[in-house]
Amino acid sequence: MSNQENKFNPDERAARPQTIAGVLGRFFKRIGVRASDSDLVARWPDIIGPEISDLASICAVKKTRSGGYNIVLRPKNPAHTLKLSYMTEEIKKKINNYFGSTCVDKITFRK
Repeated sequence: MSNQENKFNPDERAARPQTIAGVLGRFFKRIGVRASDSDLVARWPDIIGPEISDLASICAVKKTRSGGYNIVLRPKNPAHTLKLSYMTEEIKKKINNYFGSTCVDKITFRK
């Protein structure tokens, strides 16, 4: 999928196959629901801001034993891992503020 904002129109058929997460993300955005990890991935630049989204993308979302979530980030350049590690509290705060609860326990990085 492209990074361009697509308007959701249920009567219009897409020109190419789309992922369920992409379709649901646009649908939930239109009705104002904050859903799940697919919503987090679809709105990553909006939630986290351009400074961090230019440095890393979401690789995985895993549930922890404590019931929270571990967000696994993949830096676009391995040299940014140290910089991102200093920003983990800011990243957790932005994601938790978006969902309105303390859901993120941990941020980890994968090369």
